[in-house]
Amino acid sequence: MTIERVVRIVAGCFILLSLCLGVAGSPFFLHRDWLWFTAFVGANLLQSGFTQFCPLEIVLKKLGVKSSCQL
Repeated sequence: MTIERVVRIVAGCFILLSLCLGVAGSPFFLHRDWLWFTAFVGANLLQSGFTQFCPLEIVLKKLGVKSSCQL
């Protein structure tokens, strides 16, 4: 699995989890403030699209996960 796929999977999981915890209609609802985490993940994805900087990508590189360019 490549860094790019892992970043997309983690971001998608974080967004779905925070929506489950932050939307009042969800059976897993805890508090509306979880929606701020959704906004944070979305903002991080937006800025990484423009700047090519992603903190998770740095961590994954240090763990030895290969980029799609390295395959």
